[in-house]
Amino acid sequence: MYRGRLERDLKIWVDKGLVDATAAQAVLREYDGRQTSFSAGRVLAILAAVLLGLALLLFISANWEEIPRLGRLVALVAMIWGFYLGAAKLLTAGRSILAAALLILGTLSFGGAMALVGQMYNMSGDELRMIIVWFAAACMVAALFRSSAQVALAGFLAWAFCGAYLWDHFDRWQGVMPWVPLLMAAVLIALVRYVDAPRARHFAYLIIVGWLTWLFGLHESLNAAILFAAVGMAAFLAVSIPASPLMPLVRTAGAAPAFYAFLVAAIGLFLVHAEISNETFTNDLWEKDALALIIVAVATLASAVIAIALSGRDNGAVRFLAYFVFACEILYLASETIGSIIGTAGFFLIAGLLVALAAWVVIRLERRFSGSREQGAQA
Repeated sequence: MYRGRLERDLKIWVDKGLVDATAAQAVLREYDGRQTSFSAGRVLAILAAVLLGLALLLFISANWEEIPRLGRLVALVAMIWGFYLGAAKLLTAGRSILAAALLILGTLSFGGAMALVGQMYNMSGDELRMIIVWFAAACMVAALFRSSAQVALAGFLAWAFCGAYLWDHFDRWQGVMPWVPLLMAAVLIALVRYVDAPRARHFAYLIIVGWLTWLFGLHESLNAAILFAAVGMAAFLAVSIPASPLMPLVRTAGAAPAFYAFLVAAIGLFLVHAEISNETFTNDLWEKDALALIIVAVATLASAVIAIALSGRDNGAVRFLAYFVFACEILYLASETIGSIIGTAGFFLIAGLLVALAAWVVIRLERRFSGSREQGAQA
């Protein structure tokens, strides 16, 4: 996506005489040469490694009983070390794509070997602990070889652990295991910075968002929803206000921290709406419930405006999420107030007018952002 935008911008700049054609081609070649840039060949090589690894493990498990026990252990250890040593050899020769594929095969083989050896010796344990060990091995390999593909694999393993654990324990907090997702997220973020694998940071942020949502499910209440929204908005302000002490660190992380922080705030506001809607609206409580609805609506609209004001110009993801939150809140207000008074047809009419008004506001903001960019460029 970014590569396509970069190529289009360079073409425009070349046509306007701002950039020389030779320099534009050099910029594209430099970007294509980065390990973090998209490459169809790299992606296909990784997919081939995954398929070959699964095929190899299935072949071994199908013939498991026919192989002597000592031979099984020797074969598994030799296979794992063979893949890792082969990857090291390829890296020294500059064959990074094939090396990444062999690293994937080695880590997949390590996980399969744990399962097969545990079955062979009837070793006690559960899948979650095995995934933790597997994740730790993937992280070690990623750090040793500085492989972005290994960071992505570690992210998938962290997802597998979080999905399995949170699904099985959706209604209870048990021991220290619930802290593991946050630890995995922290390790992934550290690896992303050490290995320079920016795309893999989304694994960590989504884990945090999912963990917070699970935590709300344990303490589902209006107060918990308000706290959820407040934490998200506080985090967004911490990574978006220019005077924040976190800004030097945030600038190196791109658009993701602000987007995911505001996503948490948006989810929290949605949960607040849901908790208020669960209350029974009666004549005696109507004024109280209407006041709560107005307060939440104002807070939601204000959060969208603040998000656009702080990050709207430079962060397209936050901008579009704020537009979505703003539009959804307008439609929700119309359905709860106007819709109950004038009926369905009138609701759609008023909703259409409100959305048109929102579109006008968005267009004005976009033009203002464009004017700010042009003024900055001229300065």
